[in-house]
This record gives sequence, C-alpha cells and structure tokens, in this order.
Amino acid sequence: MKRFWGAALLAASALLPAGQALAQAAPRDTLVILREIDADRYDPARSAATAAGDALFLMADTLVSMDWDQRTIRPGLAERWEVSPDGKTYTFHLRRDVKFCDGKPMTAKDVAYSITRWADPATRSPVRYRAGVVESVTAVDDYTVEYKLKEPYSELLNQLTQYFASIVDQATVEKLGDNFGVQGFNGTGPYCWASWTPRQELVMTRHEGYNWGPPIFQNPSPQIGRIVMRVIPEANTRIAAIQSGQGDVLGGGYLPAFAIEGLKRVPTVRMQQQPIYFYDIFFGFRVDKPVASDPAIRRAANLAVNKDAITRAAYFGTAAPATEMINPAAQDADAEAGRMIPRYNPDEAKKVLDAAGWAMGPDGVRVKDGQRASLLVYALQQQINNTMLQAMQADLRRVGIELRIQLWDATVGWGKLATQEFDAFTISYPYVSATDALSLYFASGNRPTPNRMNWNDPETDALLAAAKTATDPAARAEAIGKLQRRLADANVWIPMIRTPMWLATSTRVEGARPHGIYGVSVYKGLDIRLTR
Repeated sequence: MKRFWGAALLAASALLPAGQALAQAAPRDTLVILREIDADRYDPARSAATAAGDALFLMADTLVSMDWDQRTIRPGLAERWEVSPDGKTYTFHLRRDVKFCDGKPMTAKDVAYSITRWADPATRSPVRYRAGVVESVTAVDDYTVEYKLKEPYSELLNQLTQYFASIVDQATVEKLGDNFGVQGFNGTGPYCWASWTPRQELVMTRHEGYNWGPPIFQNPSPQIGRIVMRVIPEANTRIAAIQSGQGDVLGGGYLPAFAIEGLKRVPTVRMQQQPIYFYDIFFGFRVDKPVASDPAIRRAANLAVNKDAITRAAYFGTAAPATEMINPAAQDADAEAGRMIPRYNPDEAKKVLDAAGWAMGPDGVRVKDGQRASLLVYALQQQINNTMLQAMQADLRRVGIELRIQLWDATVGWGKLATQEFDAFTISYPYVSATDALSLYFASGNRPTPNRMNWNDPETDALLAAAKTATDPAARAEAIGKLQRRLADANVWIPMIRTPMWLATSTRVEGARPHGIYGVSVYKGLDIRLTR
C-alpha cells in the first residue's frame, strides 16, 4: 500500500502544472471546493444526484434539518411542528425572518409551492415518492404550513431534510422554466447563485443577512464571502490541488481511497472522518434470470466472497466490509437479519452448490440441467468497481461460479442498468434508514429500476407499506425488521462495502466538519472560516 501511495504522490506531483491550470491558488475570502463531477442541473425537484446536493444544501434550506448522528431531526425553516394522531397531517410553524437571495421574504406560500412542485408528477422528479402520498400542501397563513397526506408516512421528516425538499422561489422557477437551476437559482440558503460554467465551476456568494442556519451549527451565519465548486475529473490532480493549497476542501466520493492514508501525513492538509455514514455498495441478483433465480447460487455466492480482503484491496484499509444489508447504526437496522447474512466460508459454498445439484464441469464452472453457473454483471466504469469485481470473480471461480464483468461509462451506464440484460449488478447508494433503503430497491412498483433485482413479492410490498404507514415507531421497526430477515434469508444481495466519509481541508480552513447527508460532506457550510 505504501508503494502505491508513493507512486500516486509522484503522479500527483508530475501533474501539478495541470492542477495549477485547473485550480488557481485560492484567493482570500474564497473557499474552493474540489469535485470530480458536475450535476446536469441544480433544480432540487428534478435531480437525484449527489453532485446536485453538494451545491443545493448550500443554496437552499429545508423545513427540517438532520443532526450529525444521521437520526435526529432538528428545526430548519420550521421552528416547530405537530403531527396529527392519525399521522396524516403535519403542521409546520415557520421562522419569520427568512429571506430569499433576492431579498424577498419567504412565506408559507413558498413552502407550499415548492413541496407541491416536488410531488407533482408533471415535474418529473425522480424522487417524488419521497414526499409521501400527498393530498395537499397549503399555506394556512403566512407562517403556517399544513402538509396533508392520504396515508401516514413514517419517513416524511427524514425525507424533508434532503435537498430535494428544498424551498425555492416560485417567481424564479416560472421565469426560467426548464432552465431553473441551469441559468439561475433563488433559494434561502447561506450562499447564493453567482454563475455556473458546466463541467468547470459553480460560483456562489454569501447570502448577506442570513442567520437562520440549523441549530447543529455554532454559528447560524455564513463566514465566507465566496465559494467556488471546481470540477477536476482526474484524481491525482485533485490530490495535488489540495496538497498545494490551490483547493481548500476535498471530501466524500471525490477523495480517492488510495490517497486517504497518505494525506494524513501531509502537513498542509487536515483530515477528518464522519464515522456515522450510510452510503453502501452492494451486489444485486436479477432473481428472475435462470442462474440468479436459484437461491443456492445466491447463498453460495454470499459464502464465497471474501468481503474483508476485497474491502482492503478496494479501499486501502479505509472502509469497512458490509456484513449486513443495513448499517447497524441506521434507524431500524435489524440485528437478527444482520446475523443471517452468510459469512465467508468457501467450503460451505461448495457444499451448498453440491446439494443443489450444481456439478463441477470440466472447465471449472458448475453445470445443472445443461445450464452453466455463469453470471453477467453490469457496473459503472470506476476503479472501485473494477477492483471489487475482479476480486469477486476470482473468489466465485474457486467454488465453480463464473462471473462475466461488463463495465459501462457513466454516460450510458445508468441506461444500461435500467435494462433487463444482466444477471447481476453492483451499485452504491445513500440512505437515512432501513425503511428508506428497502423502499427504494424492493418495492415491486419500482421494477425495473431502481428495483433492478426484479424482486416481486407481495409480502415485501405489504411489509414496506406497514413500515411506511406506521404511526408507532415500534410497529415500524417490527415490520421493516421482518422484511430485512426475509431478504437476508433469500440472499437477494451480497452486501459488500460501507464506503467511508472523509474530508480533507487545507490548513487555512477552520470549523469544517464532514456531515454525510445524502453523500454530501459539506452540509450548509456554516461554521467554516478561512484564516488567510
């Protein structure tokens, strides 16, 4: 690992001129945040990308906020709220001092408009289901919002902390139309849209007078005059930029795993980790395909894969293997379900396949009823996926299962993952609770994407419905726990890696702390200040 880091550091040094071209020395009172990719737009209701959240959490606010523990809901634009006994009506009482970046006061009408737009099918939001089954969102008066649901939704407050629930200015949306979040933006966040050059940089300026930040911060006001989010696609160039002070912040998925340990020893860089972080990688089976449909194949694959070794290889000792479907620190993670996930035991994997009639073929691949134990896996073209899948391929081959790997560039990969062509796939995803995670991937109505397993099970749908509509937290935990055990028994996934949340900052940055909500490291940007 040290040899790899040394080579990477040398490569970064060699690429320093390119880094200088992409990221000039950060000027006074300007925070430069380094990113690998850009979003296609910055409209909270029309994007589900983490790259969009990077900026939207800075430019907009939500009714409620998420504490550092990823569990506790705190005030946001709403000072307080009540929930009706039947769980169908939420009444939010708003702050009276909030203004949009253009100076217009924010009222309940803005909240009603923003949430209704998000939940409206005509908006084509990829995450509108996260708003619940909305009956109406109305302004009772200037500072009171009534959010009515057709059925209870136990995840609502969790979802209202996310950037797609951001409050936006109706006049700006209507003025820009489809170009809202492309040519301009008007929110109530601590920073305001200044300019955007796609695939290069997004520039924001301080929202003067902003002092209504969430109570998780010591200072509710922004301390920096200007933020530049700069896109640098090449990993070594980003590393060079953060070491040299040309960039100030590099975190989350944009901080290469191979660089983490080395950066801890660089005197010009400060490193911090958020230990409570829910962004996992899993390997999913298409359960309606001939080989992947066999429970014995899925269980044997779970037993055959050495997650510890693969995680070390892919993340250089900075991540943890996923021994459960849901992170044990997440809301309603079920301990019994976690124990049901098979642990590494290749000898047991062979016994499972033998007992199921999968006989070893002459080429080392098992065969049953004329069908080879061969799986075609699709994944996005990323170094982490390549490293992980090659190691899985070797582990599975040792027990007689062939893994054929097809990696796709991100420009076409998401479309390919929506097809019915593969036997298995791998992907990473953020979540806030067990119900959030499983509602996304296992609801039958979400086939063929994001339910790419094509899991179609009435009991699963019933348990998801029970968890989502529960008004008693214990009833929700019972229902979603039972579902976790059902899915663990079926081995629908191989949980693989719990990705880490690290934040690297230049030494002139103080007060920064990685958050991790929806994969975003810099949440609100409050408390951050520059010493020079």
